[in-house]
Amino acid sequence: MPSGLAALLDDIATIAKVAAASVDDVAAAAGKAGSKAAGVVIDDTAVTPQYVTGFTPDRELPIIWRIAKGSFFNKLVIILPVALLLSLFLPWAITPILMLGGAYLCFEGAEKVWEKLVPHEEESLVEELAELTSAEHEQNMVKGAVRTDFILSAEIMAIALSDITQGGALSKLGGSFHPVVWQGIALAFVAIAITVAVYGVVGVIVKMDDIGLHMAQRENGGSQAIGRGLVKGMPKLLAALSTIGTAAMLWVGGQIIVHGFGVHPAEFFGLHEGALAWIADAALCGVVGLAIGAVIVLAHHMLPKRKAH
Repeated sequence: MPSGLAALLDDIATIAKVAAASVDDVAAAAGKAGSKAAGVVIDDTAVTPQYVTGFTPDRELPIIWRIAKGSFFNKLVIILPVALLLSLFLPWAITPILMLGGAYLCFEGAEKVWEKLVPHEEESLVEELAELTSAEHEQNMVKGAVRTDFILSAEIMAIALSDITQGGALSKLGGSFHPVVWQGIALAFVAIAITVAVYGVVGVIVKMDDIGLHMAQRENGGSQAIGRGLVKGMPKLLAALSTIGTAAMLWVGGQIIVHGFGVHPAEFFGLHEGALAWIADAALCGVVGLAIGAVIVLAHHMLPKRKAH
């Protein structure tokens, strides 16, 4: 009986060690896969603040929280199970679906460029403030942000899944679980970590002016100087992030489509790796994204007019 108990305890200890090693392997695979998607994560961080710009300070964090909840839902409830099912049964369909999403990003980016270039009717300050404080406007902005997040999240999860599947980091994990289960756990790690990181940074960015105002009211001269600098600099930073976000949509959308066809533009110039290759690839993919987005925007704006005529 004692020997049987000792054997049972030994088996439990062995299972615990295997489980701990499995968790470490899953975490390592998730971290590696997440780092591969870092470029899209940066784009996601740059895109999001533009959806909060213009709202009153008391609504900024609640709006970011609503977008973050939408992002969690996108990644964990929709994209994760669909990605695993596609990788099992229709792996060839992942790239075309991502390319359609890339076309939508191109359209979003080109639409913002269109709004900047094409003159619009001027609104009075009262009407503009009423719109910015309306629940309908807030709801529309949150929906737009969650739609854009869906495409970026799909790209992040696709990159992560590809790295996890091809890298073989989880191939050693066995036991009673199917490899797809381990892939799902690793992708869930990626989804949660990236969403917390992205929207945590976005929250800090949009509230930086409030932090600066608080520092400017302190008696310490150094804190006051830093606070005034933050208050003055944040509008410029948010405006810059809006521009960066638009460029990021065009770049990522164009990159998804171009790479979906198996083309890497930088290689045409003999560049295969390094910072210069990355810059060339990003610039050329951005041009392609703008061109594709412009065609979709023109069709979107011209077709209603033709129907009206």
